[in-house]
Amino acid sequence: MGIPSDEWLVVIDRQKVFAESDWSDWACPDGSFHTTDAAFEALAKAYGDRVVYTRYVAPTPAKDAWVDYFKDWPQFLVPPDDPMYDLTEETAALAAGHPVVSRDTFGKWGDELAKAIGGAKKIALCGVATDCCVVTTALAAADAGIAVRVAADACAGSNPENHQRALDTMALFSPLITVTDSAAILE
Repeated sequence: MGIPSDEWLVVIDRQKVFAESDWSDWACPDGSFHTTDAAFEALAKAYGDRVVYTRYVAPTPAKDAWVDYFKDWPQFLVPPDDPMYDLTEETAALAAGHPVVSRDTFGKWGDELAKAIGGAKKIALCGVATDCCVVTTALAAADAGIAVRVAADACAGSNPENHQRALDTMALFSPLITVTDSAAILE
């Protein structure tokens, strides 16, 4: 496959809140977040200047359906600049000098991300959680006519089964979405 010169890498929500399972109920289980580190790092370096990072932040204040959602997760209803929503240390080092798009929605596709990638029509995705922010971003981008590749080994889910379910769901949208791995992208 290889990396087309007009494709951008979008790194979804590699944040402390999803990585640090000693305090966060939202963290990927059993250190699975960190099993994606090498693939993510290789992709981020290979795409050079064509990388955008995203962050999930809680809506402030929560409105509509988010009110009920955060009744189950009140510990995460904090301001966007709370350290729990910081990129992990390793991710932040690679993100230096790159655009960072923060959104209070699971899906990160929208005008701000489209602008950050300069209107490109091809993206590759990696990050967390496969079964939440990655799948919702992939589907919305594909709906907008963007060709999406998902690097499965550079994504982690809320558990291994949900990770696979999300990959299988995205695969249903071929050829708009292609589920692949970092080795194939880096060929």
